[in-house]
Formats: sequence, C-alpha cells, structure tokens
Amino acid sequence: MVRLADPQLSYKARELLTALAQLALFCDGEGRPGKAEVWLSREAIERFIAVGCPQVREDTRGNYRTRLLRLREIVLGGECRTGKPAKLSSSVPNSPYSRGELADLWGWAGGQPTEELRWGCKTLLALGLGVGLDSPEVIPLRVHDVRRASGAGGPAVVVTRGARKREILCRRPWEGVLASAADRLDTPGTARYLFRPNCMRRGTNTVTNFLSRTQPSPHVPRLVMGRLRSTWLAELFEERLPITVIVAAAGVDTLHGLSRILPFLNPVSAEEAARLLRGDP
Repeated sequence: MVRLADPQLSYKARELLTALAQLALFCDGEGRPGKAEVWLSREAIERFIAVGCPQVREDTRGNYRTRLLRLREIVLGGECRTGKPAKLSSSVPNSPYSRGELADLWGWAGGQPTEELRWGCKTLLALGLGVGLDSPEVIPLRVHDVRRASGAGGPAVVVTRGARKREILCRRPWEGVLASAADRLDTPGTARYLFRPNCMRRGTNTVTNFLSRTQPSPHVPRLVMGRLRSTWLAELFEERLPITVIVAAAGVDTLHGLSRILPFLNPVSAEEAARLLRGDP
C-alpha cells in the first residue's frame, strides 16, 4: 500500500509505514480482516484515531490521520459515503473527564518526580477545572491575575488576558489550589507568569511542551486542557446555571461553541422535564 503512494523521500516512506503499522496492529487487535478496504475505511481510521492510540500526543494523532487519509485516497480513491471527517478537536480528546479519571489525574499530578512538574500539573488542573481556561489563556496569565475577592479565605477570581478578557470566579473545590499556586510565586515588584514561571520564552506550545516532560502513567488519562474545559462546562450545565452566566464565564459570543457539550450531559427524566417546562415549583 505504501508503494502505491510512491513517496519520493525515504523519511516520507517511514512516516507512512509508521502510521500504517499502528493502524494494522489496531485493526488486527479488533479482529478486522487484513484487507486494504477494511484497514483504510473511513470508519476504521477514525476509530483508530479516537481510541487506538491514547498515549500519543494530539499533534501526532493528527499527523497519523492526515497520512492515513491520504493513503486511503491513493489506494481506494475518492471520498466515501460517510463524508469528510470531523475535526480532531471535536472528537474524544475533548470529552469531559469522569469523576474517577479526575481522581486519577490529581493523584498523578501529585506523584510527579519534581516540584516544578507537580505544581505545573496542579496549576493546569485548577485553571481548567476551576475557571475553564484553555491553553491560549493559560500561557500569558500572571500571578497577580489571580486574587481573593474578599481577602484571605474569600473566593478566588481570575482575570484573563487577550481578546476574551474577563473575570471568572473559581469553582469552590479548586480555589484553594489556585490561590496556593499564586501565593507561592507572589513576589512584590514582579509580574511572574503563573504557569511555568521560569520559562520566559512563551509560545503556543508552552503547555504541550511542559506536558511532554511529565511522567506518564498507563492507568491515568492524558491531561488535555480541552477536556478540562469541557468538564468545567458540563458541571455548569448539570448544575443548571443560567445560560447567560455560562456564556459570559466561558468567554464566547454564541451558543455554538457550547453545543459540543450537549451529548455528554445527563438526560432529564420525562417527569422532571414536564415539571420544568410547565414552571412548577
């Protein structure tokens, strides 16, 4: 199959072989027959990307899919009836974490080998689960952007930077963690970064580079900021906060950006739905 793609450079051939080999192992493990039309079907590729390589970074998964879809086009030709694939960011990596997974992530963060890694992971958890920030909002945040609204012991408030600048109250379970992360770095007369305070060269990959240095655990899901934000959003919806409050806190202008959370919300019973729709107390 790789020969049909006619890669002009040896490293291109290696890239295709690597992606195809991973797909082949996955399909074989699921009992799929070893045929090109099965391995390179849209359904097999999308399932492989979603659940077949959980320990691989998101950018690598994206590369795998690009190569496999290109190989599919060359070997099988054209688009199939299932149409174009969904964007990677809307797939499994952005689904909310379960309570068990969150407990595992907290234990994993506390078990990192260095204080820098431990506090970095805890800070990401607090910013994602406490105030719903994504990576672009985490990177420019400074220590003084986190404050207590009513002095010591009061609610923790985060002031974001950039185009979606806003103030967000931290969720109660995470306000202590967030305040501690800021307090340990609070130095008068400085404007240190809250996340990775010793890293002066900031870029779009600041969070992913940090996470690539953490010690993984085979039984703990990867820490993904998109999933932390999705978990935060799902909790707000489940607690029935007014939609205007959720939209403002999330920093979005329309409901479209929140629609991806709907499939993960718990269903409401017919009786409860009827009561709510009617307006009964």
